[in-house]
Amino acid sequence: MNKLKVSLVSLGCPKNLVDSEVMLGHLPLDRYEIILDESQADIIIVNTCAFINDAKEESVDTILEVADYKENGNCKLLVVAGCLPQRYQDVLKEQLPEVDLFLGTAEGPQIVELIEQQLQNHTPFQKIGVPDYLYDHETPRVNSSPTYSSYVKIAEGCSNHCSYCIIPQLRGRLRSRSMASVVQEVQHLASQGVTEIVLIAQDITDYGVDRSDGATLEKLLKELVTVEKIVWIRLLYAYPEGISSELIELIATEEKICDYLDLPLQHIDDHILTQMNRHLDEGQTRELVQRLRDRIPNLTLRTSFIVGFPGETREQFDKLLKFVEEGHFERVGVFRYSREEGTVAAKLPEQVPARTKTSRLNKLMKAQARVSFQKNRSLVGCTELVLVEGYSEETDLLLKGRSARQAPDIDGQYLITSGVADVGEYVQLKITDSSEYDLIGEMVED
Repeated sequence: MNKLKVSLVSLGCPKNLVDSEVMLGHLPLDRYEIILDESQADIIIVNTCAFINDAKEESVDTILEVADYKENGNCKLLVVAGCLPQRYQDVLKEQLPEVDLFLGTAEGPQIVELIEQQLQNHTPFQKIGVPDYLYDHETPRVNSSPTYSSYVKIAEGCSNHCSYCIIPQLRGRLRSRSMASVVQEVQHLASQGVTEIVLIAQDITDYGVDRSDGATLEKLLKELVTVEKIVWIRLLYAYPEGISSELIELIATEEKICDYLDLPLQHIDDHILTQMNRHLDEGQTRELVQRLRDRIPNLTLRTSFIVGFPGETREQFDKLLKFVEEGHFERVGVFRYSREEGTVAAKLPEQVPARTKTSRLNKLMKAQARVSFQKNRSLVGCTELVLVEGYSEETDLLLKGRSARQAPDIDGQYLITSGVADVGEYVQLKITDSSEYDLIGEMVED
């Protein structure tokens, strides 16, 4: 029997990528072959994101793009999975007749059974249940990241209920894995050659609060740093109210834990923060940032802000702009507020015009670009440990890499101007030049 060729397009965040890898892991290799070229695939799976309007538009555009392969390629079955079907299950069958099978965020492990049924029935079908799935260390998974790096999702869902956010409806309430499960997965990945672990969750600092076994992020990290062959452990999406003194001390003292935090703040004005249902005010936020800087001098801080939240005045935006210009952060991501049905914020008065949101986003990003450039310039002359990732996209004459201050797929990179190293190797690099987002350096002896 000829194998069915499957191609998967994963959209959205790293958490979604893990879900995609779990789906691929459930495909038996004697029946399915995973390929990258959608035009040659018998089955195309699109794992979607529906967090904000831009993500929804990208998802729909991608679905329509790959649907063309049903007419002009080999595609026999188009599967759409993830957040978009979970959110819009009542209308997608009508609006996207090109799709043969819709799956929600909890149906990934049933992918083979549902595909087989669909190949026999040839009738558009959807399987959307309660978003309650949580993978563990025994779940089959295909790591699509480079061989030296892997995301590990330690919890699913969220119970924070920020007023603008749809995630609890798409992913359910917080569900944390056991510490033993996470440790066993990391041990397995290390045995396969992975040296960088990126711990992810919607709110990583909330890990364990839903469990009765005493699990906490701090206890988990103390276990993970003992895993041999792991060089870096990186934390993504650490909500500010969950940053404990113990966590700060662990980052400061444990060599394997990267001096890097993704700390989504969303705003600095107290009224806006209250309306967002965020739990730290301006004073507490400033105090936290200062505590982090004092205890972890080499810390790289990434944050995200939302501009154009309902009722945001010019004065409130200017306060946010000034906060960014003060230079607290090495990295900043900015999002236009997206009015999402089913959220508290969608019902608030004084919705901000789209043009104003875009203008404010551009101003904030330009301000941060100046900050980032100055922070990168201050690193010239320093030496850092860098993970080599291959050749630069700009030229195959230069190697590229990342240091502990750069998360995969999110931050800038190092361009390596001299020296020879293999992909996945860690080298010492002396920084010789910089730009707003990237650094340039040359290898030096250890």
